[in-house]
Amino acid sequence: MSGSSQVVHENPASHSPNSAPPSPEDERKEFDAVVAALPKSARQQQLIHYIGEKYFDGEADRLHEYEIATEVFGRSKSTFNAGEDAIVRVEAHRLRKRLKEYYETEGKDHSFQLSIPPGSYAPVFTRVNSGTEKLESGTTPAGKGARSLLYAAGMVALALAVLGAFWIVRAHRSEKAGVGAADPNALPAATPSGVSFAETPLRILAGYSGKPQIDSAGAVWQPDKYSHEGGTWNNPEGSIGRTSDPMLFEHWRNGDFFYEIALRPGVYELHLYFVSAESSTSGPATFSVHINGDDVLPAFDVRSDALGANVADERIFRDVSPASNGLLRLGFNSERGTASLNAIEILPGTPHQQLPIRLVMQPRSFTDHDGQFWHPDNYFLDGYTSTKPAQISGTADPDIFTAERYGHFTYAIPVDTRDRYTLVLHFAEFYFGPSASGVGGAGSRVFRVLCNGDTLLDNFDIYKEAGSLHALIKTFNHLKPTAQGKLDITFEPIANNATVSGIEVIDEGP
Repeated sequence: MSGSSQVVHENPASHSPNSAPPSPEDERKEFDAVVAALPKSARQQQLIHYIGEKYFDGEADRLHEYEIATEVFGRSKSTFNAGEDAIVRVEAHRLRKRLKEYYETEGKDHSFQLSIPPGSYAPVFTRVNSGTEKLESGTTPAGKGARSLLYAAGMVALALAVLGAFWIVRAHRSEKAGVGAADPNALPAATPSGVSFAETPLRILAGYSGKPQIDSAGAVWQPDKYSHEGGTWNNPEGSIGRTSDPMLFEHWRNGDFFYEIALRPGVYELHLYFVSAESSTSGPATFSVHINGDDVLPAFDVRSDALGANVADERIFRDVSPASNGLLRLGFNSERGTASLNAIEILPGTPHQQLPIRLVMQPRSFTDHDGQFWHPDNYFLDGYTSTKPAQISGTADPDIFTAERYGHFTYAIPVDTRDRYTLVLHFAEFYFGPSASGVGGAGSRVFRVLCNGDTLLDNFDIYKEAGSLHALIKTFNHLKPTAQGKLDITFEPIANNATVSGIEVIDEGP
């Protein structure tokens, strides 16, 4: 979309010579005049020259925060983090302020004006109507008043024209615009005509512009779309905890930004994915998240929510619906830290109930005899996995027990905070007992299971209850999630390793 961020001109035939849009020659002349008038600050000169170069070369779509930081200000392409380094936003703010001062003083009589609207780093050139001519001496008070009215009307028309041009440019601007001052809380007036509804399930990788990606469960994730404002950043190489799909957390959209997604009327389930990179800053880095204007995550700190940097964090919201205009609007506002997002997932939902989560401790998904889909192992931290080809009795779905996670480990399973949940754990003793290795028996493996600090199983011995190579299911009802929207499940060894082969989380409702 080379050059797509340039100002959108109306049909020249509809304009008088004094209101026609600026020509490329006019734009270049005005740009050169502004550059000559700017202070000789190295950063300001570097920034304005880069903006002009990209604009006049038809590459305005490359004018966003990451490129400016790395190509203009020498930031590292592998480590630049817009959430921690605000150099581009700071210098752009200074440039906008300087342009305003220039057109209030030495540039006030120019026929054209250069601006850089908030939320973009692409320049916009606007013709400024002269309004009325200067009053000649001897003008009567009546004539003076009439001219004043004409002048006021001209200024109103100019303001409306500039505002209209800004919104036209904003609607056509690249999704990779730089960090802006969007208002994520404000709902749009109406669904734009001709906009088609998004198909669900909808999965979006925020800040990503490549080919669609496929996750471990076989779901397809699309490059970033429906986004407005904000910047993008790529994650430097590094491991991400609590996920089997690190590709969901390799890109960010950050700054002040929002998404507007046209959805058919109905109930949906929304999943938002976050991760906090390593940071040298101390204290909380908070921002807020809004759904159709409702503040659903106030003072949200990703690192605190996930209990660490480079740890995947997922938040789930049931009963999400588009507004009356057909748009689902997701807003992200920076506070003490820069707002950021890694991915969005929108699923057809069930009213007042979160969709079940079913996990097998395997790298592949499978469908059980009831047609229920089980996701590959996810949300874990620590422990080890082992494939067990042995045939397990006592179950209609022995494939659940193809593998196990064992050792000392935890799961943080995301849920909607408003409900209570049933937790179903699937166990089998693969190692101890005469039917397995022939070694040991009762007391050889003993462990504890806790959920959100409460003990669910203590001195738990699979062999003692079910013998070896036999399915054992434990069910726990009415579990309350943490304030962070998690069921934090801990498997704690007492003798040898804890183990589990399958986990189900089922919403009981509010």
